[in-house]
Order: sequence, then structure tokens, then C-alpha cells
Amino acid sequence: MAGPEEYHEQEQYNKINTFYISRSDSEELRNLACKVAFLAARPGEDVKRDLWYEHNSLKATRPVILCHPQNGWKEIITEKQLKCKGKLARYWEYLLRREVFWGEYMGDDKVIEPHFYIPYLFTESDWGMHETYTGGKDGGSYRWEAPLSEYANAVKLHFRSIAIDFDRTGKLFNLAGEVLGDLLEIRSRMIWWWNLGLTCDLIRLRGLEQIMFDMYDFPDELHGLMSFLRDEQLTRLEFLENNRLLFANNDSTPVGSGGFGYTNDLPQKDFDCSRVRTCDMWGHLDSQETSQISVRMFEEFVFPYQLPIAEKFGLICYGCCESLTNRWQVIRKIPNLRRVSVSPWANPDDMAEKLGNSYIYSMKPHPADLAVSNLDEENIREKMRNALKVTRNCRVEVIMKDNNTICNNAQNVIRWCKIAMEEAEAL
Repeated sequence: MAGPEEYHEQEQYNKINTFYISRSDSEELRNLACKVAFLAARPGEDVKRDLWYEHNSLKATRPVILCHPQNGWKEIITEKQLKCKGKLARYWEYLLRREVFWGEYMGDDKVIEPHFYIPYLFTESDWGMHETYTGGKDGGSYRWEAPLSEYANAVKLHFRSIAIDFDRTGKLFNLAGEVLGDLLEIRSRMIWWWNLGLTCDLIRLRGLEQIMFDMYDFPDELHGLMSFLRDEQLTRLEFLENNRLLFANNDSTPVGSGGFGYTNDLPQKDFDCSRVRTCDMWGHLDSQETSQISVRMFEEFVFPYQLPIAEKFGLICYGCCESLTNRWQVIRKIPNLRRVSVSPWANPDDMAEKLGNSYIYSMKPHPADLAVSNLDEENIREKMRNALKVTRNCRVEVIMKDNNTICNNAQNVIRWCKIAMEEAEAL
């Protein structure tokens, strides 16, 4: 259920007590920033950027290829490779080295931009109760104890609140400007959400297995909890919008469970650059956690609470690892739906027919293909070729993600991108 790394930046900065960059660390960061700036200036970046714009506007293009190895990054940019000594410098070094690797070696359609992003730093309250986690170290598996053990305790719930630390945020932004500002454009960007689908929060509060029973044993109480979560999310979005804390994501910002936001269809025609609204943005919803419930249950307990949130946005991405094959007749009711995830567990032929050229077919190959010492390149090529044939008349992007490991072999992502690109260009 992890979102893109950009969504978790706040956690990285929370681990850093002092914002300081030494002279030697600054030199290393500047060398890397020079490389990023050089890569961003290549003519090919404009070509890739134009490809995303056309693709996101549903124009016919070759399939767009993107590899975002997520947890696999720690096996590509390892701790031993980092040369900086300070905590903040090492994190910035990691971010810059990731861009350099993407630009020099990956070979996919990721655009290297001459920007360096600084998020808002903030604290957030809980719901009046919070889950207790066990495990999860280094991106591994975890379990948790759900706090809402009985619905009688739901009276203790309240909306979470956000407190922005403008002082620390300003210091961080100014420091980035001092170290890198003459090489890369320093920009503020905050990705406040990855998934607005509610059911991730639902299971954090109530537990995955328990909500399955609740649909039969406590349907009214479950409806009440979903209403609470919907209203909290809408209140949060209103707060962010009214306080000018939203950022346009019609650019290189990751949106949904795959792809970037480049589009000319956003913002709205009456857009005022001093205030970004949700209607000027991409939003993303999914419900991976309820993959095993019936369509009828999904339509009763989940979708009615997601729809008012989806309607707030200019464009919507829907889905991640769940199969939408049987839910499509419900999901298609979202009026501003643009990007649809087709996971390894979906029926690709059926989804190709349903999506056609009216939506982005966001194909997700199985990440296990990269979790091996040496790729089975022939098998990967055959599966890619067959999948692209099935989706020949669709608006396709191929997104490799959710990699918990690439078996410590960076060549796996490089070779996968080369195979995927060759097959995409051969259509």
C-alpha cells in the first residue's frame, strides 16, 4: 500500500535534527546537481515531456514506459555509495543520485527536470486513537493493532489536524537555495496525499479482517465510520485549499499509482496562480484493501463515500494493485476519470475492451519478474509483446513498480526498461 517515495519525504526530514551542510558535503551535492542540470538540458527530455502531455490527453502515442522500483532504490543507490557525511546531505545526495541514475542508465520515459523540491514540514494529530505497529523496518512487512476495537469507542474519534512548521520549512528551503540554487531551480512542492480512497484509513482504525465481518455484523456502524472518514477527507482538502497549501500537479509530479501529471487539461480555465484548488489537480483513489469483497458490497460500503472526493478534482486516477475487472461498471461512474490501473490480477483483454481509447490503460507488469538474480529476458519480452498486442487500440502506459527487491542487481531495471522500450517501439 506504499505510495511513491515523494509522499514519504516528511518521514525522512523528521529524522534530521539539524539543517546543516558542510563544505565538503556541499561540493559533492553540487557535483551531482551539475550532472542533473546537464541531463535535464538534453533535447531528448523535451521529446519525453511532449510524449507525456500527448499521452495524458488521450492522444495516440506509442506506449509510455516508466520504471519506479520503489524499495528497489535502496539496492541501486546503496548506503555505501553515498559520500556525504551529514544526515541531510546524505538524503539530498540520495535524491540527486537517483535522478542521475534515471537519466544516465534507466532508459525509460522519465523526464529529468532541472528542479530540486522542498516539501512543507508539518505535524499531524491522530484521530483520538492510533494504531500500534510491529515490524516494517527498511520497507519490510508489518502488522498493527487496530485501535477501534469496538464501535462504542467511535465517539472518541475526531478529525486529524495539520500544523505547518513554517520556520523549519523556510530554513530548509533557504539552505537548498544556498547550496544548489544556482544549478537547479529550488521549488516548494508538497504531495499531501497519494491515495484518497479511504479504505486504507479504515483498516488502520478497524483492521482488515474485521471490516469484512462488519459488512454483515455491523453494517450501520460501518457506514457511520465511512461517513466520518469521507467528511474528514473533504474537510482536510478544504483546509489545504483555503490556506493555499496545494500545489499544481500537472507537471513532473507523480500522480496515482503510475505516471506523471503532465497535461494541458489542467488547471481549469479560471485558474488563479495564487491559489491552487482541487479542481485544478489530479486526484487518486483506490481500494486495494477490499479486493476480496463482492461488487455489491463495494458499491454499498465504499464507492458512495469515494465519489464526493473524486468529484472535487479536475482529473482522477483510480486503482492500484486491486483488479478492477469486475468493478468497472461502478468505477466508470466517476465523471472525471482519466487514468485506470490494470494490475497483474486484472483480466487484460477485458480491461482493454472496457477502457479502449477513452481512458489511460495503466499497465502494471508483475514486480516479481525483477526479484531475481538474473532476468528471464525471453519470458519478459514475450509477456510484454503479448500485453501490448492486446492493448494495441488503448492509450497505454507500462509502469513497473512495487518492487520490494531487485535482488541487489541494478541491471534488472536497466534491462527491463530496454526490453519494454524495444517492444513499445516495435508496435
